[in-house]
Amino acid sequence: MGTVRAGLLSAPRSEGGLNMTPHRLSRLVCLGVLCMATVTLTAQQDTDEFFKQNCTSCHTIGGGRLTGPDLKNVEKRRDRAWLIRFIQDPQAMIASGDPEAQKLLREARGVVMPKVVGITKKRAAKILDLIAAESKLEKSRFAGLSLSDRPFTEEDRTIGRELFLGTRRLKGGGPPCLSCHTVNGVGGLGGGELGPDLTDAYARLEGRKVLGAWLASPSTETMAPVFKKHPIDPDEILPLLAFLETESKEGTPATTGSNINFVLLGVVGATALLFLFDYFWRRRFTGVRARLVRGQR
Repeated sequence: MGTVRAGLLSAPRSEGGLNMTPHRLSRLVCLGVLCMATVTLTAQQDTDEFFKQNCTSCHTIGGGRLTGPDLKNVEKRRDRAWLIRFIQDPQAMIASGDPEAQKLLREARGVVMPKVVGITKKRAAKILDLIAAESKLEKSRFAGLSLSDRPFTEEDRTIGRELFLGTRRLKGGGPPCLSCHTVNGVGGLGGGELGPDLTDAYARLEGRKVLGAWLASPSTETMAPVFKKHPIDPDEILPLLAFLETESKEGTPATTGSNINFVLLGVVGATALLFLFDYFWRRRFTGVRARLVRGQR
């Protein structure tokens, strides 16, 4: 009986014209395992990248609090089902009056965690799996940005101002801060208004650690797609922090004065152009038809 069974296993089989030998079968099994491993690795890499791009500007894993809490061992502090609901739509949880969500809002100094584009229940669960795995390590990859704590220098402030205004290009090729933001010290016309006024950003976010993490990985819907491809170089973060610290100490958030100045300058410029055109065309024919009509009366 054992001989017959061995013969059946070793003999080529034909099914639909395909010979399925043990060797070929083992190759197919190995190929299937390899494909499954590749899919798993890709999914893990996708979760890592998603967390880095959307979460590290406000959270660390084992690196202490930023705007949001340190996420190390977060499932020991909150129920997993609650966390998944909160990650999917934190604003809805806060609006519902959930006491835990309200407590997080107070601890974040009133900063509301935004709803992340592309977040699903499955992705939220994968993020929690990533946090759990990283929490077991002696030091997580997401422990936070390492910034020098040396005092800012005048050179730092000068370079930071140039980077903010765009007179010095960012190494990564990203747009200057002035494109979307303003501070009180940029001049009468101010800067961009797509993003918030950053005059008091350094004080509002309580120093270099939180603001530096934001600059390293901005997660807003507007900034994330741009700076994902053109990240701010780590060597440029400290000068920008130095400039924003100075603005926070010396200035107050810009008012509507810059908008009024812009409108007034536009009116004056348009008026001046009209007078200039009138001067250059002063020899043109004027009122010819009106004179002819009057001559026929």
